[in-house]
Amino acid sequence: MAEFKKRPSSMDKATFVETFGGVYEHSPWVAEAIWDMGITPVHDAIETLADCMAKVVESADKQTKMTLINAHPDLAGKAAVRGELTAASTTEQSGAGLGDCTSAEFEKFQAYNDAYKEKFGFPFIKAVKNSNRHEIIAGFEARIGNDPDQEFETALLEIDEIARFRLLEL
Repeated sequence: MAEFKKRPSSMDKATFVETFGGVYEHSPWVAEAIWDMGITPVHDAIETLADCMAKVVESADKQTKMTLINAHPDLAGKAAVRGELTAASTTEQSGAGLGDCTSAEFEKFQAYNDAYKEKFGFPFIKAVKNSNRHEIIAGFEARIGNDPDQEFETALLEIDEIARFRLLEL
């Protein structure tokens, strides 16, 4: 099982939250909750910490989950164009080639982002690491027909996957 370069169990609360507070986009409360539950050497394994963080999110109330979902930026959205993404989101979107969109692809992303938010009330979430812009567009097309409850749960699963990827990068 993979471990972090610096063991979470050796960190104080401030260092732990600083290190892991951005794993869930703009949601340091996840790392704070893990710390408050007690960090032990078992949390030095990446998968263990990822599972624990996912359980914290799963146990949150619906409004907190909605706030977490809404903390995520649109894919190839206006925030990316303005350079307003977090460093992690910038790296993830860039790695998926979203910065290389043609004008037509960029317009398609904008249209899909708008239609998706209109239908579901939150942004389309996809763990884009190891993906490309064509697969992401296909994801929009496949998921836009989902019902709101199904898509809410899918968004949370994708967020947990994003968090796992981010933990692997630490």
